[in-house]
Amino acid sequence: MTLERKRLDITDRVNGKLTDNGLELFVEQESIGQVIFTNQGNQYKLRSGYQQEGMRVFQEVHIPSGKDAKYVDCDNESGWC
Repeated sequence: MTLERKRLDITDRVNGKLTDNGLELFVEQESIGQVIFTNQGNQYKLRSGYQQEGMRVFQEVHIPSGKDAKYVDCDNESGWC
């Protein structure tokens, strides 16, 4: 079994809490970063594993891919290995 990198759109799960200079961003109760308001535009500072593109927020996750070896039919008779 290997781990595959996936990029999930979590925009609908992100909430913001207004601070003195911008927004602190949360997914559920976990802080994932902040948006800082400046005269030059908004600056996004997100924790490792999170990315922002346009108005969307993404989370990079690693999920198992391929078959789990303990469930593979190795004797061609639907038996366990």
